Amino acid sequence: MSDRRLNRRGMSLRRVTVGVTTMATLGAALGIAAAQSPGAAPAAGPAAAAATDAPAGVPNPQRAWQNWTLNCQGCHRPDGSGSEGTAPRLAGIVSKFLNVPGGRDYLGRVPGVATSPLGNADLAELMNWMFWRFDKEHMPSDYVPFTAEEIGRLRTSPLRLEANQMRVDLLKKADGSTAK
Repeated sequence: MSDRRLNRRGMSLRRVTVGVTTMATLGAALGIAAAQSPGAAPAAGPAAAAATDAPAGVPNPQRAWQNWTLNCQGCHRPDGSGSEGTAPRLAGIVSKFLNVPGGRDYLGRVPGVATSPLGNADLAELMNWMFWRFDKEHMPSDYVPFTAEEIGRLRTSPLRLEANQMRVDLLKKADGSTAK
């Protein structure tokens, strides 16, 4: 649905309202995997059914996916593979941070999280969804979901230049602890 409005100069502007269905259609047109969307039709079988279950701390997987699509995937890519030099890879890695001291705090303080325009509750939901979506393999069995309060506290002290080195150090610890 769209309508026309006039701006101050009398020029016609068009406002377009995009719904969830349209977002999925646009994603498909751009080559984004349908499996990325929690609203996508699940494949047959018990494994597929388990993949569509909402993870802990994610009351609305569709909203989390939309927030990812609109705020994160431009840099981290639809599949979480990242963009060399600008946004690190998340796929197969991001949950490793939950397994080392300081890793959880690091994730709440990285620049993209700490400076996100999302509110604390939406950001906590997105973070919880992200672990489930991109790195289930490394999620701790005793995972405690991020809360709005925790995200609010962590993002008050964002990481800046030290974020990259901190990431390297934490991943070394994570890889060392899983190798034992």
